[in-house]
Amino acid sequence: MKKGFLIAGSMAALTAAMPAGAQEAELAEAESEVIVVTAQKREEALQDVPISITVVNGEALRDQGAGSLVDYAGYVPGMTVISSQPGTSIISLRGIAPVGSAQAVGIYLDDAPVGSSSLYARSATYSLDLMPYDIAGLEILRGPQGTLYGASSIGGLLKYRTVAPSTTDFSVKAGGELFTIDHAGNPGWAAQVMVNAPIVQDKLGMTGSFSWRKTPGFVSSVNNPALNDANSVEQVGGRVSLLWNATEDFTVRLGGIWQTIDANATNNVVSTVAGVPLGDGWSYNAFLPEPFHKSIDYYSAVLDYDLGFATLTSVSTYSETKTSSVQDASLVFGVAFPALSGGAVPEGLAPFSIELGLEKYTQEIRLASPSNDRFEWMIGAFYTKETSENHQLVRTFDFSGEPNLFDPGAIVSLPSTFKEMAVFANATAYFGDVFALSGGLRYAKNKQNFQQISEGPFIGDASFTGSSKEDVFIYSISPQIHISEDAMLYARIANGYRPGGPNVVFPGVPPQVAADTLVNYEIGFKGNLGSTLAVEVAGFYMDWTDIQVVQPFGGVTGQANGPSAVSKGVEGSVTWRPVPGLSVVASAAYADAKLTADAPEISGVDGARLPSVPKFTGSVQADYSFGIGENASGKVGLGLRHSSRLASLPSSSPDNLWSDPYTALDANAAVTFDDHWTVRVYARNLTNKRASTQRSFVLNAFGAQAYQANVPLQPRTIGVALDMAF
Repeated sequence: MKKGFLIAGSMAALTAAMPAGAQEAELAEAESEVIVVTAQKREEALQDVPISITVVNGEALRDQGAGSLVDYAGYVPGMTVISSQPGTSIISLRGIAPVGSAQAVGIYLDDAPVGSSSLYARSATYSLDLMPYDIAGLEILRGPQGTLYGASSIGGLLKYRTVAPSTTDFSVKAGGELFTIDHAGNPGWAAQVMVNAPIVQDKLGMTGSFSWRKTPGFVSSVNNPALNDANSVEQVGGRVSLLWNATEDFTVRLGGIWQTIDANATNNVVSTVAGVPLGDGWSYNAFLPEPFHKSIDYYSAVLDYDLGFATLTSVSTYSETKTSSVQDASLVFGVAFPALSGGAVPEGLAPFSIELGLEKYTQEIRLASPSNDRFEWMIGAFYTKETSENHQLVRTFDFSGEPNLFDPGAIVSLPSTFKEMAVFANATAYFGDVFALSGGLRYAKNKQNFQQISEGPFIGDASFTGSSKEDVFIYSISPQIHISEDAMLYARIANGYRPGGPNVVFPGVPPQVAADTLVNYEIGFKGNLGSTLAVEVAGFYMDWTDIQVVQPFGGVTGQANGPSAVSKGVEGSVTWRPVPGLSVVASAAYADAKLTADAPEISGVDGARLPSVPKFTGSVQADYSFGIGENASGKVGLGLRHSSRLASLPSSSPDNLWSDPYTALDANAAVTFDDHWTVRVYARNLTNKRASTQRSFVLNAFGAQAYQANVPLQPRTIGVALDMAF
């Protein structure tokens, strides 16, 4: 027990190609490498963790030419990402997607959460989306992770791991990339550099990186010829991290991450209510520009002190996130001007802008025993404070650009604060070499304050305040049977929650929304079947109650606790390594996520499919690394990913639309010379498959269907890159 081994099926691809001189030996060493994860906030072999986990390394992401979450989600079992542009992603795991406004999958950056846990920061939509060059890898944990990771991780957790500084070795990595997207008017490009520099040998080291990526647009407006190839995106990011080994027992790691995303429009393409595409099928209907900007500044300090009997860890973070977007709501509000004015105001323009701001401070202190094969324990405390701003503005103009009678149509501010304190404990007891039992507990208490300020003819004047308090207790328990050093059977019961909070003030709207909770029942197997085959599989049943939803209340929308639902299914991956250098990975997930009671507040009935969740996803990847002469090595890879259709709303809703099922083919290849220079080529959606990954109705001011908005599968993307490493 506690030896661990490589579950290769949990990796999206091999890392860089092996040097030719000792190819077979190095490949054998790589294939026997132990994958280390931090899912339980200590370093452990993946095989020893009784949680369904997928690990994707940063090198694999770069091989695929990935630039955002949606580019690699198709190869993670049970994970779906719906994204109209980088930085606006709806993430689901195991059939659990955000039905309300709060995220259902938690996001961590190394040791701390990012994003908001409150109801008014729109965390369900605006997720952290780091460029791959900033990260060493990802850990995707499926099922509730609340005992160790707290609120809003009822579906699972996405954990970014950044590159750690070295205090011994100097290294430089840099690269440039050119790529094309079918139907885009211009090529895209990317550039990045990373430096690691020991400052004091064995004592002090620093690493820093900078990335800049420009993705061209391929969607144009039929109502404004100036909005051609409008959905271009620019991403700029930087990171600095400092590691100080103050003594043999005390280390300090400081870090900062900065990233901005700027887009000129979303990649939505539009169809009529009847589903007839506008223009050439890569068109939308905006009259006005729809710029989007998102920035994050993130600072962290991690202190570790080895006390002998345990390690004391302090994690402090501060982050500031700003998001601004403009949506052309002319076909939502502008078409209603005549009816609202009794014919005095003709149809016109209505830009709708949203400004979001979030300041988040977190502090965690934990004490963890050394890893051993008898009894491991961890206790800790956590505190977070969030201050969020949500400002919304609807302007009204005639088609010449002059303000009309209604201007401004609506001004809304929803400032809020969220404070949470929690204590937690986790332990694993080993009973010989065969049986182990893990469990965890967490008690959390949060307090929220909320203010609603509004004016304008579309919404009316109001100024209200609200507050709420909430106590939550969550748990996990997991027995494990180690069949051998290379195989484990485990079960897991765990629950999680999303915080409730105060509600908008309006007749008929409940003053407070309670937390929704989810209980997960799971059984899984991780193991090697012989020397060339690895299997990881899990079956699950997830019971979700008091689901937070957004529903209309006589002309306004508010939060409410709605129905119950169940998601049940199976997920897994199989890895076959028949010969040195060749890896074939097949993964699949089936999730039957349905309401278990009528939900009139969201037009749902018992048995209706939950939105944003495909019933089946699957992928196959094959990677082969080989030597080329004395000083070069090569690598080729193919990937096939498939998703069944998903609903935009509960499937019983009259406004629901289904997406397209699709299958996409990806490929990549690389040649490395002298272990320093690498030329890469890649292709995503090589066959240029046309599909809508999400299709939904946009409703006008009277609740009638105005048009269909479709999030397309990105057209064929082909790129070439040159990397150097010294």
